[in-house]
Amino acid sequence: MTLQAVLAPLFVQVALTFGLLFWLAPLRVGALRRNEVAAREIALGEKAWPPRLQKIANSLDNQFQLPVLFYVLVILAILARKTDLLFVIMSWLFVISRYAHTLVHTGSNDVRVRGPIYGLGLIILVLMWIIFAVRVLLG
Repeated sequence: MTLQAVLAPLFVQVALTFGLLFWLAPLRVGALRRNEVAAREIALGEKAWPPRLQKIANSLDNQFQLPVLFYVLVILAILARKTDLLFVIMSWLFVISRYAHTLVHTGSNDVRVRGPIYGLGLIILVLMWIIFAVRVLLG
């Protein structure tokens, strides 16, 4: 696989993370300016934010959980030269699951929908790691 094909899903995942950050930042500034939350209420924790902002913040925080393992895997797979069409397809499926999870997380936040989407992404990522480990260990 080409480097571009392998890195494209990673770039799209990074775009999701930055997108959430750039969505959240002005909303937080606005909430502070409108006195919807006092600076002292959020200085040691962010649970005082209005619910909509907290949902976005929680989704942003979530981008530093499973996706971190995805980033590491992509880098290792490139270095070990263990990328192929299956790897790229699974990468895209993982990233799609992250976008779907984010849509639910920042929208309805229905855990009955969000949980299975998260689980699907987790299963895809675990399978990617297993396939990678087997390929590396078995040569």
